Amino acid sequence: MAEIINLRQARKQKARAEKEARAEQNRIAFGRTRAERELTRAERELAERRIDSHKRDEPETP
Repeated sequence: MAEIINLRQARKQKARAEKEARAEQNRIAFGRTRAERELTRAERELAERRIDSHKRDEPETP
C-alpha cells in the first residue's frame, strides 16, 4: 500500500531543499575573498587580451 504523506510538509521540505541549493550557489559565487575575486578577474582579462591579440584585422572596404 502507498505511504500517506502530508502535502503541506512535502511542499515545505521541497522549498527548503531549493533554498539550500540556491544558498550553496551563492556561497560559491559570493563567498570568496577579495584576493580570489581579483585573481579571477585578472585571469579573465589576460585571457581576453590573448584572444584579442590573435584576431586578424579586417581590411577596410571603401
